[in-house]
Amino acid sequence: MMNLLRIACSVAVLMGWGMAQPAAAAEPEGCPGLIASKESLFSLAALREDEVGLTFLGHATFLIETPKGVRIATDYSDGTRPASAPDVATMNKAHSTHFSHRPDPAIKHVLRGWNPQGGPARHDLTVEDVRIRNVSTNIRSYGRETEYGGNSIFVFETTQLCIAHLGHLHHTLSPEHLQKLGRIDVLLVPVDGGYTLETFDMMEVLRAINAPLMIPMHFFGSSTLNRFLASAREHFAVEFSDRPAITLSRASLPNSPKVLVLPGH
Repeated sequence: MMNLLRIACSVAVLMGWGMAQPAAAAEPEGCPGLIASKESLFSLAALREDEVGLTFLGHATFLIETPKGVRIATDYSDGTRPASAPDVATMNKAHSTHFSHRPDPAIKHVLRGWNPQGGPARHDLTVEDVRIRNVSTNIRSYGRETEYGGNSIFVFETTQLCIAHLGHLHHTLSPEHLQKLGRIDVLLVPVDGGYTLETFDMMEVLRAINAPLMIPMHFFGSSTLNRFLASAREHFAVEFSDRPAITLSRASLPNSPKVLVLPGH
């Protein structure tokens, strides 16, 4: 019986630098129908100890799942979130589609990408088998002024993989930003082409980080996505997945940088 319990327990339930850019028009705030309808797309199979589950829930929200069952929701908001509370939620403040005034009280760690008391946010914590840290960047306010430390690039380090979520990035990155980021294996990229960075500037960011795998997010339909992909194809291979959930590992990273599009928006 003890052996059976050990086996059952081993199956994890996983499923600015520089000047601010000119202010864009207010970002569309509505993201209807993006709340995940399932607990996790990895719920029926355990991840190996060297694998990470990644599910695109929509807009700028991904669900990251580690072999020990830690569940992380990125840019968690009232409109885009997992069906049940993750262990960790990261948020950014540029628009209400990137944060929540009422995060689920069951979330153990709510990490804001800005510091409500002023100055840059500073996060560096370890939850089971994942280290979560941030690199602070700036945003432009509605008054076209620079708000220093208003955004965070969150980095998730687990199973020898470094996954970075650019958040609502408003400027290209300095050598200091890149040094703080370090090696990035998987980059989650806002590709709207205006509310965050113009496509030309985002390509500069992607080439500077040089991650093996880049996954688009934060686009508002096929025309926005296709505009980004047309530019991306000048530098990187582009592939499409037929599922919003993928399994990541260092062994499965592409040999040369690639953009992988997951279904959803």
